[in-house]
Amino acid sequence: MDYADVCVLVPTYNEAETIAEVVASYRDEGFHNVLVIDGDSTDGTRELAEEAGAHVVVQRGSGKGQAVREAVEEHVEATYVLMLDGDGTYEAGDAAKMLDPLTEGYDHVIGDRFADMRPGAMTRLNKVGNRIINRAFAFIHGQDFRDILSGYRAFTRESFLDMTLTSDGFGIETEMAVECAKRGIETTVVPTTYYPRPNGSDTNLNPVRDGGIIFLELYRRAKTNNPLFYFGSVGLTSTATGVGLAGYVAYEWFIRSISHEVIAVVSAAGILFGVQLLMFGVLSDLILSLHREQMKRIEELE
Repeated sequence: MDYADVCVLVPTYNEAETIAEVVASYRDEGFHNVLVIDGDSTDGTRELAEEAGAHVVVQRGSGKGQAVREAVEEHVEATYVLMLDGDGTYEAGDAAKMLDPLTEGYDHVIGDRFADMRPGAMTRLNKVGNRIINRAFAFIHGQDFRDILSGYRAFTRESFLDMTLTSDGFGIETEMAVECAKRGIETTVVPTTYYPRPNGSDTNLNPVRDGGIIFLELYRRAKTNNPLFYFGSVGLTSTATGVGLAGYVAYEWFIRSISHEVIAVVSAAGILFGVQLLMFGVLSDLILSLHREQMKRIEELE
């Protein structure tokens, strides 16, 4: 691949400890189009990036997701984009194998950090959280991308513009993975090395807050990609709750001769609501399957 066709995209916020080395390492690999889109850092990140040879843009909004969307839509003209974090945790030497699949017909490449994760690169809590999120994604969306939260991505600009992305924060990686599964974007995973953040470099990620956002994003996106799960999970919960309350009412009535009219009404409502959601989920899944079949036939005709 001609690296002149590649833009190395680095969204940053207060990464002064690492950004100069990150930019220099990719320029040493032959990438001269390095774009740093900065969230108005206050520690000199922009100046250090410019001195290292990067083109620097200050994003209009805030958050990683907004930065990536703005950069690709308005500032990137290259055919291919290599996206990474500016914290020095990714290996510049892995760039070639990240980009190679794009010349083989793939449109999106995810770097698997777990393939070669160095000691101390991720806390035990983060490892567990990542594993759970990846399992949930595979179950909900039917694709196993192994590391959907990886910030090391390579993709065609065209495929990125085909995605519907709305996340402003760290949910951008999750959204991209869901869009790849939903739209049938040719995606592959390659093993990469993942290093600990250098001393003095603080993470902008809050495991609890951002983990919750990612789980909500996974569930929200299931509405249009796996409606049976989206509606069925709530329906099963409501039905199970209603059945449990009905069992309690029956026990109290037959064993202790105590009636619970209000609980009985709530139980019936829960069961009816749950069954209706389950039926709606089945119908929605059927409609989605028919839609996908029709789109496939249209694409074949084209």
